[in-house]
Amino acid sequence: MAISVGDKLPEVTLVKATENGPEQVSSSEYFAGKRVALFSVPGAFTPTCSARHLPGYVEKAAELKAKGVDEIAATAVNDAFVMGAWNKAAGSEDITMLADGNGDFAEAVGLTMDGSGFGMGKRGQRYSMIVEDGVVKELNVEAPGDFSVSSAEHMLGQL
Repeated sequence: MAISVGDKLPEVTLVKATENGPEQVSSSEYFAGKRVALFSVPGAFTPTCSARHLPGYVEKAAELKAKGVDEIAATAVNDAFVMGAWNKAAGSEDITMLADGNGDFAEAVGLTMDGSGFGMGKRGQRYSMIVEDGVVKELNVEAPGDFSVSSAEHMLGQL
């Protein structure tokens, strides 16, 4: 069952991509006491994710922060090295990369997809959420193949 607005995020270990290498972080610690704009992509370096999703959050980072977002985070079922490389290639210091290498977070929030037909295996769906102190305040899950409600522009309209 998918997570809903008003639910607390489940306790899962994510791996934050940092300049000093991968750093394990619990979801409860990472999301505690702040307002986070979180977006999920099926995979780093994939076409829509790289051409539209991440660039939108990079471009709108200052506007999101001006509307009260403390951090902007991206997650994908990729390892921290891939997420770090993606951020260096197309991201910015305004985006925190949270690797979900085994898909534990995607599974725990009930937002997985089967990318086996594309050779990708189990992945996280494309979505965005606004999380305040670990509680989901807004949740925007895309229909398969779509890209609109998980965009930075859509999220700005919710703040």
